[in-house]
Amino acid sequence: MPLALLALAIGAFGIGTTEFVIMGLLPEVANDYGVSIPTAGFLVTGYALGVMFGAPLMTVLGTKVPRKRMLMLLMGLFIAGNLLSALAPAFAVMLAGRVVASLAHGAFFGIGSVVAADLVAPHKRAGAIAMMFTGLTVANVVGVPLGTLVGQSVGWRVTFAVVAALGVVGLAGVAKLVPDLPKAEGVRLRHELAAFKNVQVLLAMAMTVLGFGGVFAAITYIAPMMTHVAGFGDGSVTWLLVLFGLGMVGGNLVGGKFADRALMPMLYVSLGALAVVLALFTLTAHDKFASAVTVFLIGALGFATVPPLQKRVLDHAHGAPTLASAVNIGAFNLGNALAAWLGGVVIGAGFGYTAPNWVGAVLAAAALVLAFLSAALERRETAASRTVAGSLPVERPTTTVHH
Repeated sequence: MPLALLALAIGAFGIGTTEFVIMGLLPEVANDYGVSIPTAGFLVTGYALGVMFGAPLMTVLGTKVPRKRMLMLLMGLFIAGNLLSALAPAFAVMLAGRVVASLAHGAFFGIGSVVAADLVAPHKRAGAIAMMFTGLTVANVVGVPLGTLVGQSVGWRVTFAVVAALGVVGLAGVAKLVPDLPKAEGVRLRHELAAFKNVQVLLAMAMTVLGFGGVFAAITYIAPMMTHVAGFGDGSVTWLLVLFGLGMVGGNLVGGKFADRALMPMLYVSLGALAVVLALFTLTAHDKFASAVTVFLIGALGFATVPPLQKRVLDHAHGAPTLASAVNIGAFNLGNALAAWLGGVVIGAGFGYTAPNWVGAVLAAAALVLAFLSAALERRETAASRTVAGSLPVERPTTTVHH
């Protein structure tokens, strides 16, 4: 794998850390600014919305910019947003800093996926995408717990300053290691938008929303579920999230490896198993050991879907994949927001802290149904094209008769 993928992974590590570390620092931030925890929660919501809207916006703005330069500009935006958060004198300024940083998120992963895929041979594309996303998964194992520890020990502002410094390392890596790939010739915004007319691209994005939504329906409420149902202490939640992160790392790498060999079977297995494991979580959540194993499996199975789904979007949006790739990253965040809301609804309705697991299971099962539908449509299209090709008249060679 090219060294350029390491630079992309470092950028992904910084982005993953800043996205999730705020969840562990909400009490400190709320106390510092004198706002309530629900109000401080807008720092999470604002970031997610920034990713959703920023992904297509920044990608469209970057259509006329070479991809390497655009990645560097996005890392610059990420650094500025985190510095603004670290120095913010008021809550509104902190929120603005979070939104600025989030604008880089979707476009970086979207454009980065295209660059990663272009750096390797066609049969290694999903593996290259997985390598870049490893930075995001490792952030949940190392960056988020360490960032939370630093924030709780010496102040949350230091955490965001360190994340900004990570962005500087990522920017330097992209500048030094990512080659100046030639810009796709003749690709205009209308070509990028045309990818959304492809049913397979839309189905892959819907699978992303539902499949990853299944994961976050459960994980969003992991703290109350583990403390009130499984019987863990408050301090155990951190290492349970590390366990979840380790599952993400393993699932991402396995998903990347097998998606290059058998993409759709990989999706069937990961989505089907995810639905079953989430349903079982309603039972295993009552036992400490079983719930810990389940948390790891949810991370592994959930992230095993990421490389194949991202590759499927790239394959079917061929010729103009950048915008579709970035929007698919926004789809992950849409899934997170939708699932967190639905999980809150069932808890609020009095069904208990394990109820979001059923929500997750249904979402993952719906994604599996779409995977089968996508494959069936693809088979029908292939059969139709073969029929058309077979019905075309074959031009026979002209025979010259000599007398």
